Amino acid sequence: MSIDKQSDIAADIQIGPTDQGMVRIYITAEGGIELPMDFDPEEADEIAEELRIAADAARALDSGAKPKKKR
Repeated sequence: MSIDKQSDIAADIQIGPTDQGMVRIYITAEGGIELPMDFDPEEADEIAEELRIAADAARALDSGAKPKKKR
C-alpha cells in the first residue's frame, strides 16, 4: 500500500509527552495492533511541520489551488 491509497483499516491515534522527555505517537488498530513511536522534541516539530505541509497540499487538491512550498 502506498501513502496515497485508501484503506479500510480503522485506527486510533494518541499524541503526548512521555516521562522521559520524548513525544509519543501511539497508534492502536483492529486486531490488537499497538504501535508506540517516541520522538525527541525536535523530531516532533519536524513531523508537525510535515503534517502542516501535507494538510496544505490536501486543501489545494480539494480547491484546485497550488500547495504552498516547503520552507
